Amino acid sequence: MLILTACNQVGGSESERVVAEDYDSFWLWAGVKPQPVLGQAKSIYILAGEVRANNPKQFRLLRPVTPNISDVELWLVVRVETLDWPLQVQSQIIELAETWDKQGRPLTGIQIDFDSQTRNLKNYASFLEVFRAALPVRFKLSITGLLDWSANGDPMALSSLADVVDEAVFQTYQARETIAGYEQWLERLRDLPMPFRLGLVQGGLWREPENLEKIPNFRGFVVFLVNPPAK
Repeated sequence: MLILTACNQVGGSESERVVAEDYDSFWLWAGVKPQPVLGQAKSIYILAGEVRANNPKQFRLLRPVTPNISDVELWLVVRVETLDWPLQVQSQIIELAETWDKQGRPLTGIQIDFDSQTRNLKNYASFLEVFRAALPVRFKLSITGLLDWSANGDPMALSSLADVVDEAVFQTYQARETIAGYEQWLERLRDLPMPFRLGLVQGGLWREPENLEKIPNFRGFVVFLVNPPAK
């Protein structure tokens, strides 16, 4: 059983906040300024573009310049609002990945950031299977996930996801705030059939369960960087 190292998170002290310097994997989103902490990164997930529900035929670039980053695991992230893509969008995403891969440091893979409803995980797995088949074999495939998947997801659908992706990163936050009661979801993660990480938000409340590191498929954390509040 996962045991929290302290009592309930309500209120919270500074010692319970996510300090980016304590971690080595980060998301860098569009509009977020790079921070010095990226200098210690072992892996960086960079939002490159998005597919919007109101215009699914267009892959909208959010970072037109290839990032100048070396000596880290680099992930190209695509934010997705719909799975109704034409093949041309899929081709554009893979073409961008190949461009990044040729800039002096290998690209680790592509991460799909899509908030699939738990009841639709089977369809999501089918979509990812098609995308994976088109992806060059040298690239890994990562997805973001919701904590609800671990509690209420169909085991067969989760197994199908595990057969397709190399990892899932489960978000413990919404916007800038940690999800209240996140502790109750974490116990279910031990049964996930895929390698996974937990996504934390910089400055958010967080207390790590004592036995989290003992879960076989747990691979660590990714911190979502945010801009400091305007003064």
